[in-house]
Amino acid sequence: MSIDALAVRLRAEMSPDQVLTDRQQLRTYECDGLAHYRVIPALVALPHTAGEVAAVVRACAEAGVPFVARGSGTGLSGGALPHAAGVLIVTSQLREILSLRPEDERAVVQPGVVNLQVSTVSKEHGYYYAPDPSSQQICSIGGNVAENAGGAHCLKYGFTTNHVTGLEVVTPDGDLVRLGGAAPDTPGYDLLGAFVGSEGTLGVATEVTVRLTRLPETVRTLLAAFHGTDQAGAATSAIIAAGVVPAAIEMMDALSIEAAEAAVHCGYPAGAGAVLIVELDGPSAEVAAQFDEVSRLCAENGAFETRVAADDDERQLIWRGRKSAFAAVGRISPDYIVQDGVIPRTALPEVLRRIDEVASSHGVRVANVFHAGDGNLHPLVLFDARVRGEEDRAETVSGAIIDLCIEYGGSITGEHGVGVEKAHYMPRMFSDTDLDTMQLVRCAFDPGGLANPGKIFPTPRLCGERPGRRSGPHPLQESGVAEIF
Repeated sequence: MSIDALAVRLRAEMSPDQVLTDRQQLRTYECDGLAHYRVIPALVALPHTAGEVAAVVRACAEAGVPFVARGSGTGLSGGALPHAAGVLIVTSQLREILSLRPEDERAVVQPGVVNLQVSTVSKEHGYYYAPDPSSQQICSIGGNVAENAGGAHCLKYGFTTNHVTGLEVVTPDGDLVRLGGAAPDTPGYDLLGAFVGSEGTLGVATEVTVRLTRLPETVRTLLAAFHGTDQAGAATSAIIAAGVVPAAIEMMDALSIEAAEAAVHCGYPAGAGAVLIVELDGPSAEVAAQFDEVSRLCAENGAFETRVAADDDERQLIWRGRKSAFAAVGRISPDYIVQDGVIPRTALPEVLRRIDEVASSHGVRVANVFHAGDGNLHPLVLFDARVRGEEDRAETVSGAIIDLCIEYGGSITGEHGVGVEKAHYMPRMFSDTDLDTMQLVRCAFDPGGLANPGKIFPTPRLCGERPGRRSGPHPLQESGVAEIF
């Protein structure tokens, strides 16, 4: 079936204004938050209900047309990058909170609901939704599920997967099915766990049951200034080693502080080569004891100034600089690459020094702002695309940072996902057997390879094997455990 014929069918099943084929309208959706990659989709569908999502996917399956799901489009890995010959299914119109049950510590929401909205409506009942990506004011729950989104407070509370207990999903053949539910766990294979973080390759979420967390009795936020990242990294390791698990430990280096000051005037201590934002929450007595311990450990590791938020306004001001850091870098550089990798927190000082060495050797600046508590780095590689060669050097440095993460036993991504940006790094972290085993899961859900093709894996694998990779049948095909579709 041609795209034109598919558009006619979808307009009949939904409404004409829910199906976009005009090129200028389609260009609105050509990329997600990673604007470096751009693809104009052949068609955009704007379903309003789960049934309409299923109808779109079913039509794609019958026509053999690839499809990609998209939420708010804030992803930073190209996970929602459209397919040039496919359909982009935008779920932002499914934005209803279907039920709020604080007595069960659960909320049921549609995928287009904005992350922060869940906390806003839960707050009057004494609850909130813990995962808090920096884009929480605009990112959608459906996108959070696809990418297993994190955030500053995931050090203590865990990522999206720890807060989703049930899903309604549209499978790649267009069926509506349920995974999990309101209960803390369900018997059988953990299909829910497989779906969260699968980046849209196993289907499309149309309803999400999330776990609500009780608002803490006390929250205390501390800003500690250091002369450099070595001392701040050492303080981070000392805090965790002492048995203190703050809600968040965030680090910013001098360049990211400079950017934040230019953008939002956060008033961080002058002369700081690095700052730590440490937030403690929980019962008042426990927080008081932990606060004294954190203050002592920061001082012992070289903090030359410590500030404590006296009220919520001061707390928001401290966090304002950190939350705005990615966008703020635009004040000091016309272009930048947002990187995302993970290392053991004890390796922070050494890895940050090596990042600086790599950047200096290539004549590139790197601003470091990241979740120090769990070693999730977000180096911002700065460049000017108007200057010949700078973009290539920036990409070289960006890749070297990912190699460093792997070298130190970490990961190529902590929360942004693999998408298209990092698919070619997967073989550096996983063996061929590892990748083929993962792909067997994908093929079980999506044997036609229509759901978000070209993402995560150095594709195609198994479901259309990579050309030239092997001259004979795949070993798993020969043994009878997989088919090449």
